[in-house]
Amino acid sequence: MSLYRKYLRKKRSLLSMLSPTFSTKLLYKEYFGKSLDLKNPETLNEKIQWLKLNTYNNNHLVTQCADKYQVRKYVEESGCSEILNDLINVWDSVDKIEWDILPNKFALKVNHGCGYNIICNDKSKLNIKRAEAQLEKWMKEDFWKFRAEINYKYIPKRIICEKYIETESGLLPDDYKFYCFNGEPKFVMLCVGREKGRPKFYYFDREWNLMLYTRDAIENPDIKIEKPDGIDEMFKYAEKLCKPFPFVRADFYLDKGKTIFGELTFTPSAGLDTKRLPETDKILGDFLKLPIDNKR
Repeated sequence: MSLYRKYLRKKRSLLSMLSPTFSTKLLYKEYFGKSLDLKNPETLNEKIQWLKLNTYNNNHLVTQCADKYQVRKYVEESGCSEILNDLINVWDSVDKIEWDILPNKFALKVNHGCGYNIICNDKSKLNIKRAEAQLEKWMKEDFWKFRAEINYKYIPKRIICEKYIETESGLLPDDYKFYCFNGEPKFVMLCVGREKGRPKFYYFDREWNLMLYTRDAIENPDIKIEKPDGIDEMFKYAEKLCKPFPFVRADFYLDKGKTIFGELTFTPSAGLDTKRLPETDKILGDFLKLPIDNKR
């Protein structure tokens, strides 16, 4: 990380501690080049910011479910324990990891943020010292401060180790991201071509109709992507898990035909997704009804 990026991160962290709202407004202006309207939010990005500051900032269930470890309890209590990935171990510090007894393939996650993952498909090739240094760095970070995502603030930091998931051909599985609005999953976003380094993103509704919500879909409106056998089951699981929340994204994988829970994300891209088409941002925002909508 460059010195300038380190400076920006420290500045943002300080602002988030002093005023999450002010920090959020500055970030939004920086990303989108316009002011954030919290009184009349319309797009999904704007409404995520509103939820972050007004609903998800002091919600114990949201904090639990944003925690990559404690969310497992919520999944169990929701009657969905069968979709949890196998938990190999959990630690509260890097020096407690016993690398020798870990399987040859595994996935490590630090639980209090996003992007804190180490995927190991061959332990003999893993640079353990480098992995430990990376985990130490993540454990020292207060992820919530970077973009004022208060829902991560009170998560006790842990490292979890889960079973490595792969397809029958040995590739990483597709990631199915379900966008859930006011307790109902409306769409699933599928990323294809990730292994080739040219990922393309497509939204499908519950009947597996392609929605023209991404540039990839607009450029390939006749693309045929076969409906996965487990997609209806995943929609049902997403519906169970999203019930208490105004908005959440529920992620799943298919492990040789079996649905596996990934995570629940309440503030995707911290509500700063500049890659989403503006018209799509507005369409998705229309699906999300906020408490203030009735007052306008």
